[in-house]
Amino acid sequence: MHIEPIGTFHCAARYSYDAARQPAVAEASAGHILLEQGYNYEQALQDLDGFSHIWLIYLFHHNSNWKPMAQPPRASRKVGVFASRAPYRPNPIGLSCVELLSIQGLRLNVGPHDLLDGTPILDIKPYLPYADSFPEATCGWVGDVAKDLWEVCFTPNAEQQLAWLEQAGVQAIRAFLQQQLREFPFNQQRKRIRQLDDTHWEIAYRTWRVGYGVDEAARQLVVHTVRSAYSDEDLLNLEDRYEDKALHREFRNTF
Repeated sequence: MHIEPIGTFHCAARYSYDAARQPAVAEASAGHILLEQGYNYEQALQDLDGFSHIWLIYLFHHNSNWKPMAQPPRASRKVGVFASRAPYRPNPIGLSCVELLSIQGLRLNVGPHDLLDGTPILDIKPYLPYADSFPEATCGWVGDVAKDLWEVCFTPNAEQQLAWLEQAGVQAIRAFLQQQLREFPFNQQRKRIRQLDDTHWEIAYRTWRVGYGVDEAARQLVVHTVRSAYSDEDLLNLEDRYEDKALHREFRNTF
């Protein structure tokens, strides 16, 4: 079997922890597909613009192995990989339904998604409500998982800092925070989280640390500050593994 990608997906999400769990629960994140030139894909796209949603079939291009058991983010135990949507599969094939916003030549603009930048696209199919939707369907173990979501809010200070970082190229951090904190925001076993005191916590995003407070009564998490994880000594060291120390220095000078 020989399969060639028909195009590439482009978005702000670059790392596995940037990706949403499912497109339907993704925060406001858009992306686009660029199809390869020279294959008459312009004609293949004819009439697709009449559909509001499309199926994307793609490769999990960061995965080189698979696991027979997986622990989904909202599950308290492992399940068989075929009973999950985990990316570590015998054949690393992904399937996502996304909103089709517009088509511009060989570029397809889509709405919220769960793909990573650089994902190879294998095929595109229209979503058909009469054939693809089964409201009476059962959902196995997922039905046993209580939907226990928190509301994630941001203080004016955090909004200002996040806007600065997004402008500077750290574009996926806000979506990461909303995704990670709305479910199990205190799980130190599965997330890079540490408790500061009774009501304050901190989560790691690459070389950044984000502080948030807890309002149990309102079931709210309030993100209040972003800080650099580098110490003063770290920033004086010329070694720059993540190639971002200049950005951290500028952030510190700004805030």
